[in-house]
Amino acid sequence: MKFHKIKSHAKINLSLGILGKFKSRLHKIESLVSFLNLYDDILIKKVKSKKHEVKFKGQFSKRIKKNNTILNLLKILDDSKKLRNQKFLIKINKKIPLQSGMGGGSMNAASILNYLLKNKKVELSKKEIVKIASKIGSDVIIGMKKKNSILYGNGDLKIINKSINLFTVLIKPNFGCPTKEIYNNVRSFSKTVFPKNHKVNLSYKFLSNLRNDLEFPAFDKYPTLKKIKKLMEKLDNVLFVRMTGSGSTMVGYFNSKKAALNAEKLLKKKYKNYWCILSKTI
Repeated sequence: MKFHKIKSHAKINLSLGILGKFKSRLHKIESLVSFLNLYDDILIKKVKSKKHEVKFKGQFSKRIKKNNTILNLLKILDDSKKLRNQKFLIKINKKIPLQSGMGGGSMNAASILNYLLKNKKVELSKKEIVKIASKIGSDVIIGMKKKNSILYGNGDLKIINKSINLFTVLIKPNFGCPTKEIYNNVRSFSKTVFPKNHKVNLSYKFLSNLRNDLEFPAFDKYPTLKKIKKLMEKLDNVLFVRMTGSGSTMVGYFNSKKAALNAEKLLKKKYKNYWCILSKTI
């Protein structure tokens, strides 16, 4: 059987507000999410074996834990008898950095679950999909849609059928931000900026006035991130700069490819040992 090819795109948070906490102590998150033409390559095929096999390669394949999101997904499907004893060989070329705030692992799981559903390897109701996705990670259900979306504080998701069309320059220092620790250090909560049943404004001016509440605890722990942001905000023709997720990737947004290329060149010269790449929203 031949391998099927899947593109697992990186997600970015153009905004991320912490509105409070649920009784479960999990945070109420409101976020405007988009996706980039940066992606992990996934190869998947059904095999005659007693167990699944997941192999990682590429620049960011090191330090991936054995209990990763993909094996977690397959275990959930196996335990619920949804895979009907089917086993898969999965190979992933990791081009999205770990602990970068771009949901690489969650997007991998979302992409594979989409493949299994579309190719009728597994049958799930909408409720079952949401339940399984939530067990793996809060970003998984967003990754399954792979469209500009608003995640509301109550967990509802709204798809936005509008393009953002922005060039991005991403830079990640050679350290990651521990998600749980960053969230635990949130000291105050924000008010909603996306009221339900209101028209969504995607103008550059509106987007530039949004914020990521996780920048405050991330900057406290890693002052380097604050320095990077301040430097990026001085780049020519940059619309705005924002950390994605819980970090540690900083993203500069541009409406001109030429301006983004110039920014990428400058940042690579300034931060020679950091990962830096030009990308674009899809």
